[in-house]
Amino acid sequence: MEEILLKCAVVDDSSLQRLSIVKMIKDHPNLTLVAEYNNAIETKNGLLDNEIDLIFLDIEMPILSGFELLDDLPNQPQIVFVTGKTKYAYKAFDYSATDYLQKPVSKERFNNATIKAINMYKLKNQAVLPEDEDFIFVKSNLKNRKVFLNRLKYIQALGDYVKFVTEDDNFVVLATMKSFEKELPSDKFMRTHKSYIVNLDKVERYNSKTIEIANEKLPLSRHKKNNLIEALSNNA
Repeated sequence: MEEILLKCAVVDDSSLQRLSIVKMIKDHPNLTLVAEYNNAIETKNGLLDNEIDLIFLDIEMPILSGFELLDDLPNQPQIVFVTGKTKYAYKAFDYSATDYLQKPVSKERFNNATIKAINMYKLKNQAVLPEDEDFIFVKSNLKNRKVFLNRLKYIQALGDYVKFVTEDDNFVVLATMKSFEKELPSDKFMRTHKSYIVNLDKVERYNSKTIEIANEKLPLSRHKKNNLIEALSNNA
């Protein structure tokens, strides 16, 4: 992995949980611990004096929750939520979270979250993209977020939400598949299932039931297979 060093803070009112994350940060070659805090108020004050790239943030804390802390931050670094409950997952992605870890956090999941954070850091700080690169704007967390189409792998319907899966990160927005099906270029993207629109350039393998993109298997509707074969042929 490239020599990137992310400056980290850990925010959790449980000293035991903080210790667990702190140890994994110290053991990781691309992370360095700058500060640890046991509540949101302490964090707000501490961030005034410390430059932070990534916060491992608990959600349920006394006085101010993790979400309320982020609402008060003028400049938000990357966030990996660390919580004991899954019920906040959708809301977490409204805050453009890099990842969402459930306690107790395994080393494998921690490392996966770190990889996402590093990729996001590289995209924001190092990547030079052509001015004519195709993109769309997606409304996320009350802001318009630019999504470059050549980095978008697929989108997935999740009830009233749509999940965007890119080469850099994943995020969820309140929207319909139909709206994006119209917006995405039909020569590059195809609806292969009622719940999936895929980037044809990212398709690695397929059979009568599934499509493989970056080692992920996505369902393929039976009546879409011939359309997929034709689209891939035209896209070659």
